Amino acid sequence: MRRLIPSPPLSLALFVIWLLLNQSLEASTLLSGVLLAIAVPLLTKGLRPATVRMRRPGVALRLCCIVLYDMSVSVFAVARALLTRRSESIHASFLRIPLDLRDPNGLAVLSMIMCLTPGTAWGEVAFDRTTLLIHVFDLDDEAAFIAQIKSRYERPLMEIFES
Repeated sequence: MRRLIPSPPLSLALFVIWLLLNQSLEASTLLSGVLLAIAVPLLTKGLRPATVRMRRPGVALRLCCIVLYDMSVSVFAVARALLTRRSESIHASFLRIPLDLRDPNGLAVLSMIMCLTPGTAWGEVAFDRTTLLIHVFDLDDEAAFIAQIKSRYERPLMEIFES
């Protein structure tokens, strides 16, 4: 069964999304949804870095709340900076953050956090996974920003994926 459906949650999600997008329960829609739910995970199996083993669901829930809060605060901070400040007073910068997190799934989650938070964008991660390059829209204190990323995101991700 694992060979036919390597990721049951992904298959189920694809099937449900297909039904919602088509807004139909006709036989052809159900059949194409099943085919899609089986084919996509099989075709993308090699693209997934490693099996996910989430060890601390409480930490994951707390991290989700932190990320949602930070995203909300960042939306208003970026909007305020764009509307009230001149471009010369905005200190956009690329920043290298040393990483202790090595798990590919944890790094993928960190990349999503960085890309979804207004004012930051994931640039690249070093081949040896020791540093992360990100772009920051308005950077005042580099050391404080690095400490914030490491304490608010990296440390919980290490607890979730590496402990």
